[in-house]
Amino acid sequence: MNKTIKLLEKLSNGHGPTGFEGQIRQIIREEITNPEINIDTDGLGSLICKIEKDKQFPKIMLSAHMDELGLMVRYITEEGFIKFQTLGGWLDQSIVNQRWIIMTKSGNIKGVTGIKTVHVMNETERKQIFPKDNLFIDVGAKDKKDAEERLGILPGDPISPDSSFEFLNSENMLLGKAWDDRVGVALLIETLNSLDTKNLPNNVFGSCTVQEEVGLRGAITSSYTIAPDININLEVGVAGDYPGMNPNLAQEKLSSGPSIFLHDSSMIPNLKLRDFCIDTAKKLSIPIQFSVISGYGEDGAAAQKSFGGIPAINIGIPTRYLHSHNGIIDLNDFIKAKTLVKSLVENLDTTTVKSIKSFD
Repeated sequence: MNKTIKLLEKLSNGHGPTGFEGQIRQIIREEITNPEINIDTDGLGSLICKIEKDKQFPKIMLSAHMDELGLMVRYITEEGFIKFQTLGGWLDQSIVNQRWIIMTKSGNIKGVTGIKTVHVMNETERKQIFPKDNLFIDVGAKDKKDAEERLGILPGDPISPDSSFEFLNSENMLLGKAWDDRVGVALLIETLNSLDTKNLPNNVFGSCTVQEEVGLRGAITSSYTIAPDININLEVGVAGDYPGMNPNLAQEKLSSGPSIFLHDSSMIPNLKLRDFCIDTAKKLSIPIQFSVISGYGEDGAAAQKSFGGIPAINIGIPTRYLHSHNGIIDLNDFIKAKTLVKSLVENLDTTTVKSIKSFD
């Protein structure tokens, strides 16, 4: 198994629900191997990796969020079942009958979301979607006291999906949880590690943000901490290449290269930065997909609106089945994106950045 796949596996299998990203933060510290990179955190917990060359050089910020969708223990019933608060944008039906990890102070506790068995449902119940407020997690406890004292579960404990990385019948198709946005984090890590810092025409910052899934919170604080001139946000793309989807909803396909977001509900990219990305991809003979979607939201939007406004763009890795226990990416899309992002960073010199930022 090569180094890139090992990194993707490690990040996908890591547990870091929104607001509880500590395990992922530690993985990133371990995987950043470029000795020229200094690592800090901001006041919210976002990890900031810095290659600072010259104060006169422009600041280029790569960003990707560490957090994944999760749950939080709301309370424990007298019978020992766990009621929960969602962290991020879950579909109620994707929570049913799934395995979970409750991250207690004393260790991980396994659980499964339970619902009434079909054998005793009436006709109406069999056809309905069960709302999340009616769901619970079964941890095998005898009662509330057992859950609290033997298992150590307390209100406020984070809960992460329990789903392991594996190859999906191919050496390129990778199945796992939390690609949103561990695939972006992996892309950020590998890009920073690959840079020849001696010849960089800029100062490079890697912002691994927290709490993206609940309002782009980490991107706000890290953008104000770094004050970048350019932001390249690294994210999942919304694949539309499976049954039930169509090009009016999403245009990306796996195995067709990285994507550039032209529109989502949170951001329209800087047009000159968009063209710079497209031209760079053409020079490298890297196929590019374009994404125009009506929903979505990503950290680039927070960076774009910081200070007096910053040119920003979102580069995506096409991903199937977002915001669920299992997603699929193609390793080849990741490799092409890494080549593109590395070249973008290496060519954003003072003159180019000044041109991108100018509206004259």
